[in-house]
Amino acid sequence: MACPIDPAELQKLKIFVDLCSAQPQLLNLPQMEFFRSFVEKLGGKVPEGTPDFGGAKAKPEEPKVEEEPEKKDDSDPESDIELDTEGCVEPDNEPEQPMGDASKEPSEDDIDKANELRSEAAEAYSEQNYEQSVKLFTEAIELNPRSALYHGKRGQAYLKLSKPNACIRDCNRALEINPDSATAYKFRGRANRLLGKWEEAAKDLRQACKLDYDEEADEWLKEVTPNAKKIEQHKLKLERRRQEKELLDRQERVRKAQEANRKAAEEKTRGGSAEDADFGDFFGGVGGGGGAAGADDILNAFKDPEVAAALQDIMANPGNIGKYQNNPKVMNLVTKIAGQASQSGGFPGFGGGAGAGGFPGGFPGAGGFPGAGPGGFPGFGGGSTGGGPKTTDDLD
Repeated sequence: MACPIDPAELQKLKIFVDLCSAQPQLLNLPQMEFFRSFVEKLGGKVPEGTPDFGGAKAKPEEPKVEEEPEKKDDSDPESDIELDTEGCVEPDNEPEQPMGDASKEPSEDDIDKANELRSEAAEAYSEQNYEQSVKLFTEAIELNPRSALYHGKRGQAYLKLSKPNACIRDCNRALEINPDSATAYKFRGRANRLLGKWEEAAKDLRQACKLDYDEEADEWLKEVTPNAKKIEQHKLKLERRRQEKELLDRQERVRKAQEANRKAAEEKTRGGSAEDADFGDFFGGVGGGGGAAGADDILNAFKDPEVAAALQDIMANPGNIGKYQNNPKVMNLVTKIAGQASQSGGFPGFGGGAGAGGFPGGFPGAGGFPGAGPGGFPGFGGGSTGGGPKTTDDLD
């Protein structure tokens, strides 16, 4: 016997019973009086007390949806390559130091004092007192802000203090003053290396060696080249992937456009024009010696708009055939039709073969096409069975 209760309702009932089993005191609630009475009538006993909802059976945890691992960004040149980052440091937040008044024209006295400060700064640097070296170079820059060397050397001192961003600012300023400062390229390249900017580091150090070869700069260049090459190769691979994807997308768009055009052409063919319907009916029953292959040849000829129009004209008025006797394409098709008609008992409407109805009224002339001679055009109403009016030739 089938259960009269809907399966969905049964499922709800099961959940309710499970809850009561975990917290039978739930039946002591006023709203559950009807069910408590039912249990007691069956000989059951409901424990006294109120339900402890905090201790109720917890709902089964919903299955956790595992988070997909974060996809690597192909635009990140280091997304899937291993680089040697030993020696890299965190970016610094050193406040920007004075760069001097670029419009200031230093006097000879300013230049002399700046050179003295530069010497003191170099001495402090050699004593590894890099903070003092930065301070003295800053004073020299304020006296002679047009010296690319002072900015480059202060950048060198910043490197020793592990402040690559401050170094890069000074070297950028030095290169604004003197675009051919090998010192500025050298120390900016080193600062980029400390920040893990391998390509920038290689470019700067390569330029430094080009302007003024330096063994230390060359060593630093050799150090960053492996990582720089890995990134360069990775970028080339990403660019190749991008180009391949663009090619595939373009090919897919072309394929879809071609498919859409094909479907549109099929729809047009299925819908059919009036001419298509006439020709399809006209040649639908081709049989006889030529068979389907002969019909296909004839139908293919109708793909030529000129031929199709001519046949429509002739079908509308057989007398119009005279207009096309000098047109080989049309007459060749008429010949094929005549041949098929003679083998298959005649096409409907062409009057060929025994008992064929022929065009209404027959073709002009003595049982055939005009100018076809005695007996008419082969297969088209010639002889005593033609669809057209008989002439003296036919009577003979």
